[in-house]
Amino acid sequence: MTARPGQTNLRRRVTNADAHTTGECDRTLEFQDKPQTETADSLASSFTASYAGVVAFIAVAVEGSFARAADRLGVGRSAVSRSVQKLEAQLDARLFLRTTRSTSLTREGELFYQNCHPGVQRIVQALEDMRELRAGPPRGQLRISATMGFGRQVVAPLLAGFRARYPDIAIDLSLDDRLTDFTSDRIDIAFRDGRLEDSQIVAKRLVPMQLLVCASPTYARQRGLPRHIDELAAHTCINHRLASGRIAEWDFKVDGIRQKLVPTSSYTVNDGDLVLQSVLRGDGLAQLAGYQVAQHLREGNLVACLSPYAPDDRGHYLCYLSRRQMPARIRVFIDYMTDAIRALDLQYVTGLSPAPPAMPAPLRTGDIDAPRATP
Repeated sequence: MTARPGQTNLRRRVTNADAHTTGECDRTLEFQDKPQTETADSLASSFTASYAGVVAFIAVAVEGSFARAADRLGVGRSAVSRSVQKLEAQLDARLFLRTTRSTSLTREGELFYQNCHPGVQRIVQALEDMRELRAGPPRGQLRISATMGFGRQVVAPLLAGFRARYPDIAIDLSLDDRLTDFTSDRIDIAFRDGRLEDSQIVAKRLVPMQLLVCASPTYARQRGLPRHIDELAAHTCINHRLASGRIAEWDFKVDGIRQKLVPTSSYTVNDGDLVLQSVLRGDGLAQLAGYQVAQHLREGNLVACLSPYAPDDRGHYLCYLSRRQMPARIRVFIDYMTDAIRALDLQYVTGLSPAPPAMPAPLRTGDIDAPRATP
């Protein structure tokens, strides 16, 4: 099985720098928290170890093959192989198990990777920061991930303005509802929705995320609208299947307590836009994100209900890895998108109807919440 540990942002310029580096930089990475005499011995023993060898080792470990590592570093496969062999000889340890079909790390290789990887990342980041500092305007490639709906409707339309302001930054946008792995997917910025629990990333809340149960005016006239979540069982509901394969739960807050349910449905799709189109046709009710339905509510194409039970602890977040020194291209993108998204009217619906009754009331045609814009 090919080993592909967490990715690191290796660039060809880092490898080429090895040819110009001073004696101080041409070393393997050393680690702290050791006695002073032991550290000195380690430094002495690693004096001849090549930084290019460490970078070649990291590239092979990340890419899972010598050929792909060579392509990524912009050098020949033989050069990568020689660098790794030299490093193995210096360490007196075998780092890879190589067959005609696969390349995987040995246990010694896994340990060496875990120790080296953070240090190489710091060196790469330092070199990149220094180059960007000298180069002037922000430049380079920016890899962005966003959920399908929010990315298509909110993020993508704003990129034209960003690219016009920063023409030297190349944008690589990926839309995917699966949870982003910053390291293995090599993502710089990710837009995430809902509630975040990953403490390993920096999550900047852009705006609250509203979830609204909506229907078409035609459906509301013919079937009425629920006034309590218990009445959803009497309605035709449309469900959304997530990228994970499970059905998205409908999220509510009743008497301050979070409640989730998956209503019975005869129609389930795995695309949020198809859910919206089905609701617009009058096929049934669905719980949708505020950014999806705000314009349709303004234009009268949709009506909302159950707003007193809408959750109030979700948000739209801009996420990135926690790094003390941030490349200029990431910093300007964060600033630009924060201002641009907060300027949009995504907070359209608030306080749509009076407080719900203590007990569920009978269904009545015309129980439609009147939308109003946020002041």
